Amino acid sequence: MNTILAIKVDGRTSNAVHVQEILTKFGCNIKARVGFHEAGADHCAMDGIIILQLFGEENIAEVMCKELDTLEGVSPKIIEF
Repeated sequence: MNTILAIKVDGRTSNAVHVQEILTKFGCNIKARVGFHEAGADHCAMDGIIILQLFGEENIAEVMCKELDTLEGVSPKIIEF
């Protein structure tokens, strides 16, 4: 399985805990994780993007996506190649 799950998170400070709980639940299916948000000396964005490389059963991305999609301000997208 070559599946990437991209997660757009708005309101990072209020959503981070809930997103992390879901990611922890699927921790054994996450091969790599990278997070991005705009940051500077006088600015720290409240939105961000998390990119996950997934491992495991074919439907794991769909299951994770459905759980993440229940959170307000969180938009997951599956990328397969």
